[in-house]
Amino acid sequence: MNAVRKAVAKGWLKLPGKLKSKLWWLALPLSLFVISESGAYLRLQTFIRLHQTPQLNVPNGWPAPHYDFADNRVTPAGFELGRRLFYDPILSRDNTMACGSCHQQFAAFAHLDHRISHGIGGVNGKRNAPGLFNLAWQPNFMWDGAVHNLELQPIAPIENPIEMDEKIVHVIEKLNTDRRYPAQFRAAFGSNGIDTQRVFRALTQFMGTMVSSDSRYDQYLAGNQSFSAAEKHGLQVFREHCASCHQEPLFTDYSFRNNGLDRSPPDRGRADVTHAAADEGTFRVPSLRNIELTAPYMHDGRYATLEQVLDHYINGVQPSATLDPLLAKGIQLDAAERSDLLQFLKTLTDETFVNDPRFAETDE
Repeated sequence: MNAVRKAVAKGWLKLPGKLKSKLWWLALPLSLFVISESGAYLRLQTFIRLHQTPQLNVPNGWPAPHYDFADNRVTPAGFELGRRLFYDPILSRDNTMACGSCHQQFAAFAHLDHRISHGIGGVNGKRNAPGLFNLAWQPNFMWDGAVHNLELQPIAPIENPIEMDEKIVHVIEKLNTDRRYPAQFRAAFGSNGIDTQRVFRALTQFMGTMVSSDSRYDQYLAGNQSFSAAEKHGLQVFREHCASCHQEPLFTDYSFRNNGLDRSPPDRGRADVTHAAADEGTFRVPSLRNIELTAPYMHDGRYATLEQVLDHYINGVQPSATLDPLLAKGIQLDAAERSDLLQFLKTLTDETFVNDPRFAETDE
């Protein structure tokens, strides 16, 4: 109904005086029914669809995104295609595993209570499935930074033998023979044809517009929410002890660091990509946004709770050749600082994002 009012206010839609006076209580289907001018009707339809489709709007105070949508403009048809692909197990070899299988919206698109991801046939993966949000700001992807472009990220899980175990060429074949997809790709891209670039660009329109920026922390900074004394103190503790790596407002600096989990890291991390000794056991610094929802924690999911994570940083950091120098003495927190820091971290939960129906799986 708000869309109708705005369309009228902008002059896109002209209604008779009597109808206009009843606009506040008329249902949207009735409003559409009585519109006689086809041009106005189509403009209204377009407005409503654009109104419902997420766009990459940069929140106040945030840096510019790393990914540029200029060559992949988000459209209603492209976004809906990306959403369908994200939740469709057709991307896996045996048609049982979708992106959404390991990235659940209620867990900020992480995999709740799963220490490591599970591939087709119940095969255990290698690392924890991280939350998916604010991906347009990431310069690289995966825990080890093996992928450098958001459009290319999906090929890693699709072709990984312990995840979806499929070949992208087979994905294209399956999509072309599916009764729904050819028309959806045509609607999204304006011409016939399903190819790798279109698959990845549609997924990017969906994943790249997953912006989480409406937590209580964000509302507090905007002056729309208040913090308790404990939360205010927790923010101070965070800025003193954690913000060097988990930089506001994204709560990560996207660097790769060894945070002292093991004396001899069993997973080489970034070194698998760079083959550099200095990168042994280093992993991408994750964002702390929605951290309350994305358990378990660390690249291998070894910690089930945030309390265990703090225990590690306070008295469990293990020395090694590549340990981040900032953690050489751990993080010294007293009981009050620890408690208040935990309270603050919970203000980073974005209920709007995890309940946004535009990112949910549909029944279609």
